[in-house]
Amino acid sequence: MSEDWAIALVAAARRDIETRTRLAASGELFKGYHAEMEAVHDENAALLARVFDDIGWPGRQVLGDDGARAAFLILQHAIGHPALQRRGLALMLEVIPQGQANALDAAYLSDRIAIHEGREQAFGTQFDWDANGQLSPAPVREEATLDERRASVGLPPIADSIAEMRASAAAEGEQAPADLAQRRADYEAWARKAGWRA
Repeated sequence: MSEDWAIALVAAARRDIETRTRLAASGELFKGYHAEMEAVHDENAALLARVFDDIGWPGRQVLGDDGARAAFLILQHAIGHPALQRRGLALMLEVIPQGQANALDAAYLSDRIAIHEGREQAFGTQFDWDANGQLSPAPVREEATLDERRASVGLPPIADSIAEMRASAAAEGEQAPADLAQRRADYEAWARKAGWRA
Protein backbone atom coordinates (compact mmCIF):
# COMPACT_ATOMS: atom_id res chain seq x y z
CA MET A 1 0.00 0.00 0.00
CA SER A 2 2.88 2.38 0.74
CA GLU A 3 4.05 2.02 -2.85
CA ASP A 4 0.55 2.94 -4.04
CA TRP A 5 0.53 6.03 -1.81
CA ALA A 6 3.91 7.09 -3.17
CA ILE A 7 2.72 6.77 -6.78
CA ALA A 8 -0.47 8.70 -6.04
CA LEU A 9 1.34 11.49 -4.18
CA VAL A 10 4.00 11.90 -6.87
CA ALA A 11 1.32 12.12 -9.57
CA ALA A 12 -0.66 14.65 -7.52
CA ALA A 13 2.40 16.80 -6.89
CA ARG A 14 3.27 16.68 -10.60
CA ARG A 15 -0.22 17.94 -11.46
CA ASP A 16 0.19 20.77 -8.94
CA ILE A 17 3.50 21.84 -10.48
CA GLU A 18 2.24 21.55 -14.05
CA THR A 19 -0.89 23.58 -13.27
CA ARG A 20 1.12 26.25 -11.49
CA THR A 21 3.65 26.47 -14.33
CA ARG A 22 0.92 26.84 -16.95
CA LEU A 23 -1.00 29.48 -14.97
CA ALA A 24 2.20 31.39 -14.20
CA ALA A 25 3.19 31.44 -17.88
CA SER A 26 -0.17 33.00 -18.80
CA GLY A 27 -0.04 35.46 -15.88
CA GLU A 28 -3.30 34.07 -14.47
CA LEU A 29 -1.63 32.66 -11.36
CA PHE A 30 -0.87 36.10 -9.96
CA LYS A 31 -4.43 37.43 -9.94
CA GLY A 32 -5.61 36.09 -6.60
CA TYR A 33 -6.09 32.43 -5.74
CA HIS A 34 -6.92 30.97 -9.14
CA ALA A 35 -9.93 28.63 -9.08
CA GLU A 36 -8.15 25.88 -11.04
CA MET A 37 -5.12 26.01 -8.74
CA GLU A 38 -7.39 25.94 -5.71
CA ALA A 39 -9.22 22.87 -7.07
CA VAL A 40 -5.92 21.02 -7.54
CA HIS A 41 -4.84 21.95 -4.01
CA ASP A 42 -8.19 20.81 -2.58
CA GLU A 43 -8.09 17.45 -4.36
CA ASN A 44 -4.48 16.88 -3.33
CA ALA A 45 -5.27 17.83 0.28
CA ALA A 46 -8.00 15.19 0.38
CA LEU A 47 -5.49 12.59 -0.86
CA LEU A 48 -2.93 13.60 1.76
CA ALA A 49 -5.54 13.42 4.53
CA ARG A 50 -6.19 9.80 3.54
CA VAL A 51 -2.45 9.11 3.64
CA PHE A 52 -2.18 10.62 7.14
CA ASP A 53 -5.12 8.47 8.29
CA ASP A 54 -3.51 5.34 6.88
CA ILE A 55 0.20 5.67 7.67
CA GLY A 56 0.76 8.89 9.63
CA TRP A 57 3.58 11.08 8.35
CA PRO A 58 4.65 9.78 4.91
CA GLY A 59 8.37 9.76 5.57
CA ARG A 60 11.29 8.79 3.36
CA GLN A 61 11.72 5.32 4.88
CA VAL A 62 8.06 4.56 4.11
CA LEU A 63 7.50 6.27 0.74
CA GLY A 64 11.02 6.92 -0.52
CA ASP A 65 12.48 10.35 -1.28
CA ASP A 66 10.10 11.12 -4.16
CA GLY A 67 6.98 10.18 -2.21
CA ALA A 68 8.06 12.14 0.86
CA ARG A 69 8.93 15.22 -1.23
CA ALA A 70 5.58 15.03 -2.98
CA ALA A 71 3.75 14.76 0.35
CA PHE A 72 5.46 17.88 1.67
CA LEU A 73 4.75 19.89 -1.48
CA ILE A 74 1.08 18.94 -1.28
CA LEU A 75 0.95 19.83 2.42
CA GLN A 76 2.68 23.17 1.91
CA HIS A 77 0.19 24.03 -0.84
CA ALA A 78 -2.91 22.93 1.13
CA ILE A 79 -3.52 26.52 2.19
CA GLY A 80 -7.31 26.16 2.19
CA HIS A 81 -7.08 23.38 4.79
CA PRO A 82 -5.87 24.77 8.14
CA ALA A 83 -6.55 21.58 10.09
CA LEU A 84 -4.56 19.49 7.59
CA GLN A 85 -1.57 21.84 7.68
CA ARG A 86 -1.59 21.94 11.48
CA ARG A 87 -1.93 18.15 11.64
CA GLY A 88 0.88 17.72 9.13
CA LEU A 89 3.21 19.99 11.11
CA ALA A 90 2.51 18.07 14.32
CA LEU A 91 3.20 14.77 12.54
CA MET A 92 6.43 16.14 11.07
CA LEU A 93 7.69 17.40 14.42
CA GLU A 94 7.08 13.95 15.94
CA VAL A 95 9.22 12.15 13.35
CA ILE A 96 12.06 14.64 12.74
CA PRO A 97 14.21 12.95 15.44
CA GLN A 98 13.92 9.64 13.52
CA GLY A 99 14.92 11.27 10.23
CA GLN A 100 11.45 10.77 8.69
CA ALA A 101 11.00 14.53 8.11
CA ASN A 102 13.40 17.45 8.22
CA ALA A 103 13.57 20.64 10.22
CA LEU A 104 13.85 22.80 7.09
CA ASP A 105 10.47 21.64 5.76
CA ALA A 106 8.93 22.10 9.21
CA ALA A 107 10.29 25.66 9.30
CA TYR A 108 8.64 26.50 5.97
CA LEU A 109 5.34 25.00 7.06
CA SER A 110 5.34 26.60 10.51
CA ASP A 111 6.00 30.00 8.91
CA ARG A 112 3.17 29.50 6.43
CA ILE A 113 0.75 28.55 9.21
CA ALA A 114 1.82 31.55 11.31
CA ILE A 115 1.24 34.01 8.46
CA HIS A 116 -2.17 32.54 7.64
CA GLU A 117 -3.10 32.78 11.32
CA GLY A 118 -2.07 36.44 11.37
CA ARG A 119 1.05 35.88 13.48
CA GLU A 120 4.71 36.76 12.85
CA GLN A 121 6.78 34.03 11.24
CA ALA A 122 9.92 32.64 12.86
CA PHE A 123 12.19 31.88 9.88
CA GLY A 124 11.31 34.47 7.22
CA THR A 125 10.39 31.93 4.54
CA GLN A 126 7.08 33.53 3.55
CA PHE A 127 7.11 36.62 1.33
CA ASP A 128 4.62 39.26 0.26
CA TRP A 129 4.61 42.52 -1.63
CA ASP A 130 5.63 45.55 0.42
CA ALA A 131 4.56 49.20 0.11
CA ASN A 132 7.51 49.84 -2.24
CA GLY A 133 6.38 47.21 -4.74
CA GLN A 134 9.09 44.73 -3.71
CA LEU A 135 8.77 41.14 -2.53
CA SER A 136 9.87 41.12 1.09
CA PRO A 137 9.55 38.74 4.03
CA ALA A 138 6.13 38.86 5.67
CA PRO A 139 6.32 40.04 9.32
CA VAL A 140 9.01 38.24 11.31
CA ARG A 141 9.41 37.95 15.06
CA GLU A 142 12.68 38.96 16.72
CA GLU A 143 14.37 40.18 13.55
CA ALA A 144 17.74 40.62 15.30
CA THR A 145 18.14 36.85 15.65
CA LEU A 146 16.45 35.87 12.37
CA ASP A 147 19.61 34.73 10.58
CA GLU A 148 20.60 32.58 13.57
CA ARG A 149 17.24 30.80 13.50
CA ARG A 150 17.49 30.40 9.74
CA ALA A 151 20.97 28.89 10.01
CA SER A 152 19.72 26.42 12.64
CA VAL A 153 17.46 24.78 10.02
CA GLY A 154 19.79 25.12 7.04
CA LEU A 155 18.47 28.35 5.52
CA PRO A 156 20.81 30.98 4.05
CA PRO A 157 20.92 34.55 5.39
CA ILE A 158 17.67 36.44 4.78
CA ALA A 159 19.39 38.88 2.41
CA ASP A 160 20.22 35.99 0.07
CA SER A 161 16.63 34.73 0.10
CA ILE A 162 15.25 38.20 -0.58
CA ALA A 163 17.47 38.53 -3.66
CA GLU A 164 16.49 35.03 -4.85
CA MET A 165 12.74 35.59 -4.35
CA ARG A 166 12.81 38.91 -6.21
CA ALA A 167 14.78 37.40 -9.09
CA SER A 168 12.41 34.44 -9.30
CA ALA A 169 9.33 36.69 -9.33
CA ALA A 170 10.86 38.82 -12.08
CA ALA A 171 11.71 35.73 -14.13
CA GLU A 172 8.10 34.53 -13.88
CA GLY A 173 6.73 37.97 -14.75
CA GLU A 174 5.10 38.38 -11.34
CA GLN A 175 4.45 42.03 -10.49
CA ALA A 176 3.30 43.93 -7.43
CA PRO A 177 -0.49 44.28 -7.25
CA ALA A 178 -1.87 47.53 -8.62
CA ASP A 179 -3.91 47.98 -5.42
CA LEU A 180 -1.97 46.56 -2.48
CA ALA A 181 -4.62 47.55 0.08
CA GLN A 182 -7.30 45.70 -1.88
CA ARG A 183 -5.08 42.65 -2.26
CA ARG A 184 -4.49 42.57 1.49
CA ALA A 185 -8.21 42.99 2.18
CA ASP A 186 -8.97 40.15 -0.23
CA TYR A 187 -6.38 37.97 1.50
CA GLU A 188 -7.83 38.70 4.94
CA ALA A 189 -11.30 37.79 3.68
CA TRP A 190 -9.94 34.56 2.19
CA ALA A 191 -8.11 33.69 5.43
CA ARG A 192 -11.32 34.10 7.43
CA LYS A 193 -13.34 32.08 4.90
CA ALA A 194 -10.73 29.28 4.88
CA GLY A 195 -10.85 29.09 8.68
CA TRP A 196 -7.43 30.56 9.47
CA ARG A 197 -8.89 33.52 11.34
CA ALA A 198 -11.81 33.80 13.73
